[in-house]
Amino acid sequence: MPDPAQRLVSLDAFRGFVMLLMASSGFGLAQMAKVHPDSWIWQQVAFQVSHVPWAGCALWDLIQPSFMFMVGVAVPLSVRRRREAGQGLFQLGAHALVRAVVLVLLAVLLTTRASDTMTRWEFPNVLAQIGLGYVFLVLIAGLGWEYCLAAILLILGGYWFWFFQHPLPTAEQIAAFQAAKPPWEGGLPGFFAHWNIHTNAAAEWDRWLLNLFPRAEPFVFNSGGYQTLNFIPSLATMLAGAVTGHFLLASPRTVREKCARLWVFGIVCLLIGTILGFVACPIVKRIWTPSWMVFSTGWVLLMLGFFYTVVEVLGARRLAFPLVVVGMNSIFIYVMHSLSAGWIRDQLAKHGMASLFASPWGPVAERCGVLAVLWLLCFWLYRQRAFLRL
Repeated sequence: MPDPAQRLVSLDAFRGFVMLLMASSGFGLAQMAKVHPDSWIWQQVAFQVSHVPWAGCALWDLIQPSFMFMVGVAVPLSVRRRREAGQGLFQLGAHALVRAVVLVLLAVLLTTRASDTMTRWEFPNVLAQIGLGYVFLVLIAGLGWEYCLAAILLILGGYWFWFFQHPLPTAEQIAAFQAAKPPWEGGLPGFFAHWNIHTNAAAEWDRWLLNLFPRAEPFVFNSGGYQTLNFIPSLATMLAGAVTGHFLLASPRTVREKCARLWVFGIVCLLIGTILGFVACPIVKRIWTPSWMVFSTGWVLLMLGFFYTVVEVLGARRLAFPLVVVGMNSIFIYVMHSLSAGWIRDQLAKHGMASLFASPWGPVAERCGVLAVLWLLCFWLYRQRAFLRL
């Protein structure tokens, strides 16, 4: 059971905010925007609760980096506790390996749809991405924050070069993807073409790796452009979280000094990521480009800085309580939403909410109804002091 004395409430509140965003399914706002195609305001709202097609960033694109960053934040405290309990490097690595395997297998379970005739061995799911990088995260974070920074630089530089040296697609390959469903609608110009959907280095690697697994039909591409090897640059995101965890949990600086540095480093990362997006590689979340890693880390630090300011500096802990309830059971709400959101919606409709769901604001009512049930489940677990851990 978590020890409240060793927890920063702001971290739980931020994690809860991120998980509530995920479980809200966009609050149905994107569906509402389709009813108002001529409304500029509705289209802007819909943009923020949807993933951008390729290059760029919306609020919804920041959910996964925030979640992965927070995984990294928790690792230094976990490593410290285990070392205080007498565990050595081998025991730390063994525990991390078991957790990594469980996360990857759970992700495969959630990725496999009811209509699939066999296991879908694909790994774009956030839990799989965390699992694939988790052992490296624990071992590097256990060495200290300096090693984390060095690893971040090596990962980003090496991953950028790997994409850059990969040959551009031939005209025949482009034509094949343009004829696929969904069709490839063109790409980025110049040397940024090395980071185009379906034709980049990681996409080519997946066409080799995923076809090693038993499949109902050969793997050609992920329709959204997500790749297995995203776990390598997203490991850099988790390592940035580990550096932040070292700073927040072990630094002797005052709360206000820590808060100021979160804001400053957030702005610096945002500026560097933006510059890299113009000169090095495009800002693309779906393949976790190095510029995206730095850019998204800047936004995550700014959001964390906001929660740290409100909760730790201003002391508004009661205000953060509804978020903390979810943040302390983030894995539970993620799995429950993935497995049962549709069932919860159907049960609510059967038991008196069908007319509301059929109203003009039905999409919003549906998502908010499911979110309320999930929050109540988290609240019940919180009252029982029951916290799902992997």
